[in-house]
Amino acid sequence: MTTAGMRFISKVADFGDVDAFKRFDLRPDHFPTEDEQKMVKYILSYAARNKGRGPSPEELSTEFNTFADEYYTEVRASFDEMASEIKNDWAERAFLRGMQGEGVFNYRELNEKYNGLDFVRKMREALERIEAQANTSKSIGRTLGQLGVDLREEYHKRKEGVNFKRWNTPFPTLSKEIGGLHSGDVYGIIAESGRGKSYLTIAIIDELLRQGAKVLAKSFELKWFLFMSRLVSIATARDEMFTDVRTKRKIGIKNRAILTGELDETSEEVMEAFLTRINDYYKGELILQAKSDPELTRSLDDLDRELRMNKDIDVVVLDPFNNISDVYGRNTNKTTGGAAEQAARKFERIVGEHDVLGLFTVQATMEYTQAEKEKMREGVRELKLPTRDQVKTTKAALEIVTNLFSFDNVDGNARIGTEKGRNGGEGFYVDLIAMLDYGVLREVPSGESVVDQFADTSIF
Repeated sequence: MTTAGMRFISKVADFGDVDAFKRFDLRPDHFPTEDEQKMVKYILSYAARNKGRGPSPEELSTEFNTFADEYYTEVRASFDEMASEIKNDWAERAFLRGMQGEGVFNYRELNEKYNGLDFVRKMREALERIEAQANTSKSIGRTLGQLGVDLREEYHKRKEGVNFKRWNTPFPTLSKEIGGLHSGDVYGIIAESGRGKSYLTIAIIDELLRQGAKVLAKSFELKWFLFMSRLVSIATARDEMFTDVRTKRKIGIKNRAILTGELDETSEEVMEAFLTRINDYYKGELILQAKSDPELTRSLDDLDRELRMNKDIDVVVLDPFNNISDVYGRNTNKTTGGAAEQAARKFERIVGEHDVLGLFTVQATMEYTQAEKEKMREGVRELKLPTRDQVKTTKAALEIVTNLFSFDNVDGNARIGTEKGRNGGEGFYVDLIAMLDYGVLREVPSGESVVDQFADTSIF
């Protein structure tokens, strides 16, 4: 008897890749022994209860006394090879059972009911059913009939909150306009260097954590202390812990004071209290890989592996996208920007396969008129959102996004716009209050102008 069944189960347990059963359409009855069938049923049931995460080899050993003795370590064969072996073996068993009057067809029943060519045709149909179920190759597409069934099932799953997640941005007007951020989709942020891309990203992460998301953030340019100081500042501003004496606006702990270790006594007490309860403060969970951290990985293969090993991750953040090593990797299509294009498509595929929300940032290079340049030399600059054609590198990344957000920030004012919107909102923008050093980045209250709120912006 083939050992492919236990080797397949062992590799699934090692890699946490429960999706392998679905990829190759393997059911419990495809496996030859009763123990193997019970193990597959248990793994699928376990994954359904644990957001897609499968049991470890140790957990399977606890559940099944025979697993430790039958377990294969470091299986080198591919899932594809083992699936083919399992299904080939199943096809032979299915045929023999059919000849004995069981399973996919009943030979005796067909022989009694049909004669001559009719009998041959019915036998051929039965064998074709076995062949179709034993086939591990992917279909070339779905028919209208299949799509109709799938659409009905998917709609009701989404209606019940299964198989689909929708997240809000920190800005209610923007969320309403674009319909929220959806699992399985990619979103991008473009802005000039130093305009607050990373800050906006952390503000979005704060909002996602409040909604219960598990976020994997790769912060290639910010070290963990800077990232966390901004998050603390944003969170305490959301809680309106302090009031600015000049503007009477609610603010958070001053970010620069955290970085320099110069918080006043009250702010320090607030920060200490917040950090003590930070695990319970957010409904969600943050997994941070920051600049210079030993855990920081840079390839999309690493990201794919991390998502396979952590099935409960909801959101992936790459800040910035061009720091992924694949962007400057091997250019197999031999075209300008080919490696970046392949990296973008691969990221899109990973996000879709794992059904997570993907968010990245990209730097834009703005173009200014001579009059604008003269004003800037005089210390005067107006809000100006970048456009997609002002992204000089990794342009391919902009093609995969559902929404491309443009951002600018100056003198206490900020603006976020939708430079691209597949589901609506393109050309839309929202004005924001921006006291970034105090954790504030929020919509301007309805009916007020940004300028009216900040007659004195010297504190920024």
